[in-house]
Amino acid sequence: MGALYLVATPIGNLEDMSPRAIRVLHEASLIAAEDTRHTGNLLKHFEIETPLTSYFEHNKLSKLDFILDKLSSGDVALVSDAGTPAINDPGYELIRAALASGFDVRPIPGPSAPVAALSVSGLPTDSFLYLGYLPHKKTERRKFVGQIANLSYTLIFLESPRRIVESLEDLLSMLGDRRICVAREMTKMFEEYWRGTISGAVEYFKSKEVRGEFTLVVEGMKKEEREKWKVEDLQAAIEKESKGGKSAKEISAELSERSGRNKKDVYRLVSQKGSKDES
Repeated sequence: MGALYLVATPIGNLEDMSPRAIRVLHEASLIAAEDTRHTGNLLKHFEIETPLTSYFEHNKLSKLDFILDKLSSGDVALVSDAGTPAINDPGYELIRAALASGFDVRPIPGPSAPVAALSVSGLPTDSFLYLGYLPHKKTERRKFVGQIANLSYTLIFLESPRRIVESLEDLLSMLGDRRICVAREMTKMFEEYWRGTISGAVEYFKSKEVRGEFTLVVEGMKKEEREKWKVEDLQAAIEKESKGGKSAKEISAELSERSGRNKKDVYRLVSQKGSKDES
């Protein structure tokens, strides 16, 4: 009976491939890969000739029986396109199925984009929350960020170059101007680490053509900020948000999350301001 090995692979620089990872891929009877072409290039570089099979988002359930059958006679290695398998990549269902069938599941530790970015961010590393890719749609993204706005953990997100500026703007609106580290193209030729405030990041990435994958490490809510806002601070925020043309409902939903105050109370203050403006 074989074991399922979760083998971490480089997120860019091939020198990050560990000797143990190379050995396990050599010795496995099968490698299940998210993208066989991408992994094929990796195997060619390290002169690994182990058979490949695809295991990605759209076939991960139909491939379970096939891979479990292979495990009955030898080791299987699971790899993703980059980094640690099953972390924001296919693998969870296979791991559960392997464990339920009595197979051993073991990690071969190595590169991980969220941990790599966190380690150099300059932000607290003792407690953090990894949340994967931000929702693609603006409404869903703002709602999602609003739900975690009051958490004290350092927050880690992934984002694509197509949405990076929009997402930074939404983070600024929902979280306030917190500290952030924006990691781009980690370990690759044009890797970049931008550290500062979210507002600064918005201006910086607005001003240039952005490419590559991004990892965002954002400061959690400070303890002193978790106290309810004073009424005058809330009114000042309402004044600022009202100038953006948002509805009373949108403003009250966003500011209730940030201020720690009841949504109905915030809505009442927004409505009162609207009445004064009209009179």
